[in-house]
Amino acid sequence: MATQAAAKQDTFIWQGTDRKGNKARGVMQGSNQNTIKAQLRKQGITVKTVKKQAKPLFGERKKPITPGDIAVFARQQAVMMKAGVPLVQSFDIVADGLENPSMRDLVIAIKDDVAGGGSLADALRKHPRQFDDLFCSLVEAGEQSGALETMLDRVATYKEKTEALKAKIKKAVKYPIAVIVVAVVVTAILLIKVVPQFAETFSSFGSDLPAFTLFVLKISEFVQETWWMIGGAIVAGVFVFKEMKQRSKPFRDALDRVSLKVPIIGDILKQAVVARFARTLATTFAAGVPLVDALDSVAGAAGNDVYYRAIMQIREDVTSGSPLAASIRTTDVFPSMLIQMVQIGEESGALDEMLDKVATFFEEAVDNAVDGLTSLLEPLIMSVLGVLVGGLMIAMYLPIFMLGSVV
Repeated sequence: MATQAAAKQDTFIWQGTDRKGNKARGVMQGSNQNTIKAQLRKQGITVKTVKKQAKPLFGERKKPITPGDIAVFARQQAVMMKAGVPLVQSFDIVADGLENPSMRDLVIAIKDDVAGGGSLADALRKHPRQFDDLFCSLVEAGEQSGALETMLDRVATYKEKTEALKAKIKKAVKYPIAVIVVAVVVTAILLIKVVPQFAETFSSFGSDLPAFTLFVLKISEFVQETWWMIGGAIVAGVFVFKEMKQRSKPFRDALDRVSLKVPIIGDILKQAVVARFARTLATTFAAGVPLVDALDSVAGAAGNDVYYRAIMQIREDVTSGSPLAASIRTTDVFPSMLIQMVQIGEESGALDEMLDKVATFFEEAVDNAVDGLTSLLEPLIMSVLGVLVGGLMIAMYLPIFMLGSVV
């Protein structure tokens, strides 16, 4: 019901005068014109006209809600609660400052549920695509312990750290892929458009062409005849890959295992998973969530099947009475530093602090590794581009140079 009420709100453009008689105009959301006029009168505005804003010809395309939007929402709510703003009122303040209409509607829907007497955790659980079990469980723990503002601050920090880590991983993967795509496109244009022009010129030479030039001309002829097949195969391959990744769990699991074995990238992914493991476990443990239940949330946030299975094995060992550090050691997938810090944390009673330090260490390690990888790839990729483009140009000008030397 709350979602439907939020969806029915329209955007109105109003004009009028303020208390001092100055002209004023603006945009406001509401269910109808009378509601808008009533709200403006409360603000001391003398309304002249209120018109519904025209919708786009092909309908409004709403911007999707991203994990980054949820991280910002969590931080803003934490700030509002720390400032002593009542929970329901804080939703209005946060919603007014949001630029994403979809996120604004979501916040209004949550506010309506809470204002109707429901708990914040229950309101969040109605939107599982945006708020996972871990997020909702931490908020519920904060409500039950009477420390919601502290828990919201921890949730906000957790979301900000995890999203920053994801951004680093995407940066490490997207940069070389983008450059490879550019290299393929440039090479294809040269083979399809530029090389044939040289081929027409070479046909009038009346002499044998160098082997390298003939090789490039053959490749150009092949690409010209089959470019649509090559393009179709690439598009089909990308589509099949995405569909299999989305629909086939065995394929995703195999992809997770292979990704960890890729040179350099695999090490970065391992460090990222360890950082996520430590950060999630530190947050849930500090919130007072029982260790066994916390490990369930940690497994779900692992993001890799190899580590998911390892964490579930840790959970079983802990359930049977084994210490956490010993359980982690038996999986043989976590670094010794994590195991030693967990052992110290268990012995000193400061497990959440030790895990937080481990998370910070590995997050910085991922940051440095990504920067190092980028610095390493830049000259390497430029060299590859130079060889591709330069090789094609040399192949085309080589007959001209040979002809000049004969003359």
